[in-house]
Amino acid sequence: MSLIHKFVQDDDYYVIDVNTGSVHAIDKLVYDLLDEDGLKTKEELINKFSGIYSKEEIAEAYEEIKELVDEEVLYSKDLYEEIARTSTKGKSYIKALCLNIAHDCNLKCKYCFAEEGEYKGCRMLMSPEVGKKSIDFVIEHSGPRNNIEVDLFGGEPLMAFDTVKEIVEYAKEQEKLHNKNIRFTMTTNATLLNDEIMKYADENMGNIVLSIDGRKEVNDNVRVRADGSGCYDTILPKIKKMVDMRDKNKQYYARGTFTRNNTDFFEDVKHMADLGFKEISIEPVVLPDDNPLSIREEDLDTIFQQYDKLYDEMLKRHKEGNEFKFYHFNINLQGGPCVYKRISGCGAGHEYVAITPDGDVYPCHQFVGNKDFKLGTIFDGNLNEKISNDFKEAHIYNKPKCIDCWARFYCSGGCQANNYNFNKDFNVPYEIGCKMQKKRIECSIALKAKTME
Repeated sequence: MSLIHKFVQDDDYYVIDVNTGSVHAIDKLVYDLLDEDGLKTKEELINKFSGIYSKEEIAEAYEEIKELVDEEVLYSKDLYEEIARTSTKGKSYIKALCLNIAHDCNLKCKYCFAEEGEYKGCRMLMSPEVGKKSIDFVIEHSGPRNNIEVDLFGGEPLMAFDTVKEIVEYAKEQEKLHNKNIRFTMTTNATLLNDEIMKYADENMGNIVLSIDGRKEVNDNVRVRADGSGCYDTILPKIKKMVDMRDKNKQYYARGTFTRNNTDFFEDVKHMADLGFKEISIEPVVLPDDNPLSIREEDLDTIFQQYDKLYDEMLKRHKEGNEFKFYHFNINLQGGPCVYKRISGCGAGHEYVAITPDGDVYPCHQFVGNKDFKLGTIFDGNLNEKISNDFKEAHIYNKPKCIDCWARFYCSGGCQANNYNFNKDFNVPYEIGCKMQKKRIECSIALKAKTME
């Protein structure tokens, strides 16, 4: 089991204590002395490095390292396995809901996991009745939780904007009656935004995710209409207007996807930052290996270089007072997520579920349409406990590769859907995704450390 992880970012040296999350900026000497398999004795280190450093330098550095070990912020012991084993025994309460407003879309994005919104079924829009029943369902299954997240998703949810409004207004009534706080997020391709929708979204959405893939030529190659034409010129003015009018105390993301066709995605992030967007996400596509747009092992060196360039750019802009947030570089070094989230991730299947336009319940939006994972319906209210428990048990301590990985408390075992889709097993991580995640974690830790100086 990895207890520390050391890495170099832009000629700066860092070590992470895996179990506490402590991050130490170190020099080359300390970096060399540290061994990820455990701290060697002073004598062993002197014998190994005496040709590079003086005995006195090694002895002094060793004492500093030993002090951190004694303070339990380096080579600390695992604290969470017992928590993981016992926490799965209790009752689960739903805290987040993906509401698939539309199994339909007015775009035909070439990489869409939802098959242009159909989700392995037929085109369908959610009715107000199903939407309201879904709010009742999540309130009933939230138990003692006060905060509930609802993501209005699709397809394209704005194809049923009137239904969206009815659901949101109903939720406002119900949260008061049941002492809940329901926060809405909406993910949209932005094609249908108009002044009325933008005003309503700004007032009622805690977060708005606006889809655009960066540069015009990149976006218009994959985010296309039925006739094959691109949407960049249509959506960019609308996204900019939505962002400009957005309440500055509320969140948004200009969110894109990069594929094998634009592994130079740093240019897309930079393009969006240059357009004035301050909250940006460009995420790797996840597709089967035989898809021409899928990320391959041979692409990783190029992708890692892009993350390094992004680190440099974000640090430069921070120093200039013109910084932006990049979703995959967001990290909290002083607190971070709760213990259970570190162990098990998003909670798909037991704390987080997706509901289809006809009221079927699935572990998350990426399992929608796979009948093997149908948990139940909002109408009978009972969920398949075996499926739910299978997801609950898929925490890092039941994933052999994750147990030995230094990044286990940052990625929480990876996306359950990706693990299953690539390996038919929740407990076997999606390897390419793991490698990209580790690189992002290193960049995000280094960036946070540098910007806190």
